Amino acid sequence: MPHALLVIDVQNDFCPGGALAVPGGDEIVPAINAMMDDFDSVILTQDWHPAGHSSFASSHAGKNPFDLTEMPYGPQVLWPDHCVQGTQGAEFHPDLRTDGDLILRKGFRSSIDSYSAFFENDQTTPTGLQGYLTARGIDKLTLVGLATDFCVYFSAADAARLGFDVTVRMEACRAIDLDGSLAAAISAMRAAGVTLA
Repeated sequence: MPHALLVIDVQNDFCPGGALAVPGGDEIVPAINAMMDDFDSVILTQDWHPAGHSSFASSHAGKNPFDLTEMPYGPQVLWPDHCVQGTQGAEFHPDLRTDGDLILRKGFRSSIDSYSAFFENDQTTPTGLQGYLTARGIDKLTLVGLATDFCVYFSAADAARLGFDVTVRMEACRAIDLDGSLAAAISAMRAAGVTLA
């Protein structure tokens, strides 16, 4: 049974010194690099926003980063500008191995954010990852990366919902933990049938 490692958003802006730094985000890079050879396939995702993206607080007058706003597809956390296409912040952490089979860019539609590697935040617009995995006969996934309580969680829950066998290696993830979001994500992943290792 082919088994893929899905490396979520290990990019400069999510590491210390970045625009949306996850505490300890760079600490997981050696562990992820060491794991890569144990899998049949390695897929990396990359947050890839156009300038002025609708999820940026700077695109909404009078709003601050981490405020909540209502979008046509539901509630949306407003973020500092981050992972803007072509910037250093959008690049992978310089020590991360990027010799995987596929680099999937998400969040490039200006009017909708994308936490999950499988769907935009409307939960219906696909990224194409499911089709790629199915075409390659991959049904077992292990997820690592940033951040545990946002992009890793949404990707893992969607993968489980789509019928994949999903494990999250918690030691190779780090969380933002916004108002208890980590505890909520952990219980939601367990409820979705995700194995937390």
